[in-house]
Amino acid sequence: MILLTQTSPPPVPTGDKQGGEARARWAWTEASVWSEPMLTTLERGIKGGKWFSLMDKAWNPRNLESSWHKVQRNGGAAGVDGHSVAQFARPAASNLERIHRQLREGTWEPQPVRRTWIDKPGSPDKRPLGIPNVSDRIVQGALRHVLEPIFEHTFSEYSYGFRPGRGAKDALRRVDGLLKAGRAWVVDADIKGYFDAIPHDQLMDCLKQKVSDGRVLALVEKYLKAGVMDSISGWSPGERGTPQGAVLSPLLANLYLNELDHLMAARGYAITRYADDFVILTNTESEAREALRLLQEWTARRELTLHPEKTRLIDTSIKGEGFDFLGYRFQNGGKWPRKKSLQKLRDTVRQRTPRLNGRSLEAIIAGLNPVLRGWFAYFKHSAKTNLREMDQFVRRRLRSMLRRRLGGKGTTGMGRDHNRWPNTFFTARGLFCLAAARERICQSR
Repeated sequence: MILLTQTSPPPVPTGDKQGGEARARWAWTEASVWSEPMLTTLERGIKGGKWFSLMDKAWNPRNLESSWHKVQRNGGAAGVDGHSVAQFARPAASNLERIHRQLREGTWEPQPVRRTWIDKPGSPDKRPLGIPNVSDRIVQGALRHVLEPIFEHTFSEYSYGFRPGRGAKDALRRVDGLLKAGRAWVVDADIKGYFDAIPHDQLMDCLKQKVSDGRVLALVEKYLKAGVMDSISGWSPGERGTPQGAVLSPLLANLYLNELDHLMAARGYAITRYADDFVILTNTESEAREALRLLQEWTARRELTLHPEKTRLIDTSIKGEGFDFLGYRFQNGGKWPRKKSLQKLRDTVRQRTPRLNGRSLEAIIAGLNPVLRGWFAYFKHSAKTNLREMDQFVRRRLRSMLRRRLGGKGTTGMGRDHNRWPNTFFTARGLFCLAAARERICQSR
């Protein structure tokens, strides 16, 4: 029986000094899977280059329990079986015991992913999102605990998406630095429907380069082929791709593009990638064209398609020429939130400030502030004008709402409204101000 009284992994036995140093470098790994000797082997290189006997690490009760705790913290909707995280938690011990037993006996069968469609910012199109069952999220998390360190050890330093200790801001800093260093020619590329287009056979070949445990490989392949269940079109088989939203998908997506990262770096082309979003910066037009040619050859060989309208070469030294990357617009030597990022925030503010709103102003501001703070945390390095304009938009929305409550009409919130409810009125009530927050950062520096 799996016990839930242990809320954190057990301590790893103390090893030699070198092993302790390895643990420090790989502190993010799952300790119930990756012991100090295994981490030392990972760094030194395993004999033959491939890992065997991994399945027992995946079904390890403590590994499953650790994965369950992460699923529980993340929450999320139910999958095709309709069972929520809360429902799984009531008999969590028996559910984890069932998963452990079926994985060990080889009878575990993944269920299809429930597909839902979410809005794409600034576009009328929808983006597919996969929601696995809670049980499958736990198993995929346990598999990721086993597999991620093996491939993380081989990933390029210029890949930033869904990796431990890395993030979008690191990628943005690299692009900013490369532009300032004179790499003005940019290959702005887009792989059409990347997550849905990855060919399973080639992806499995990538896995087999480092993993030889047939049971682990078979289980991953089962997840790839489990298919999706759409509320409109019903079930469809998983012939290609790895659904966005599945726990294993970010790791598998990074794995498939890892070869591209190393190819570009070896040729001297500065690629910066976050999951399937990437740009390649070069010094000259000829280098940019050669990098694009290599990219076209690689994607064709890997059965991927570059979007013909979204893939282009850009000379950023020309005034007015720029590109979007990870929510920012890079142009004329600066960067600021792209139009879609600004529009998404405006839409969110509108949703939270309807003029026919019975909530108190303080309650509305309390609902706005987390949104504004989160947006600022990512876009705080924007030009002051962008932040001031967004502050003005937020206050206009609030003034229009207050005017409506007094029987007034109109939507501008300007003129007498500004005198009636000046900026200090909202500041006194705790409204987060983007421009003021940026000014505080500049002063502290």
